[in-house]
Amino acid sequence: QGMLDFDHMCKRKKPSVEALIFPFSGNHMEKFYWGTGEILVPVYTTTQEAVAKHPGVSVFINFASFRSVFETSMEALNYPSMKTLAIIAEGVPERQTREIIKVAEAKGIKLIGPATVGGIKPGCLRIGNTGGMLDNIVMSRLYRPGSVAYVSKSGGMSNELNNIV
Repeated sequence: QGMLDFDHMCKRKKPSVEALIFPFSGNHMEKFYWGTGEILVPVYTTTQEAVAKHPGVSVFINFASFRSVFETSMEALNYPSMKTLAIIAEGVPERQTREIIKVAEAKGIKLIGPATVGGIKPGCLRIGNTGGMLDNIVMSRLYRPGSVAYVSKSGGMSNELNNIV
């Protein structure tokens, strides 16, 4: 919902989230807020089906736990349309992380994470939970384009920098 709220605040015509993958329930539609209205986002049980139905998707944001993030990330790296993979999970074993990096580099896929809160380009793009809740995005004016950028390895430090800048 946070990414959709950011998209709406940035005055996007359509949401940046095209589909969700949740293997523990059948395919269905999930209701989310889009401003004061509502939208339906398709939920699939497999990455293969989601990519087949949404061939233009180029960013895969993996919210899976450290227990399953390796398998799901490696699967996502096999799809030619993927250009960026963001892994939110902490605690991914170093051996698995190195394998993910090796495959991503070989395929020219940008990697964010593991153990990331995501990334943000004010007024343009939000991946994951960067920027915090909607009230923080509004207070920090992250929905507006600007001329300052920074890189942080800490979600807490990112929020502090958002407030300072």
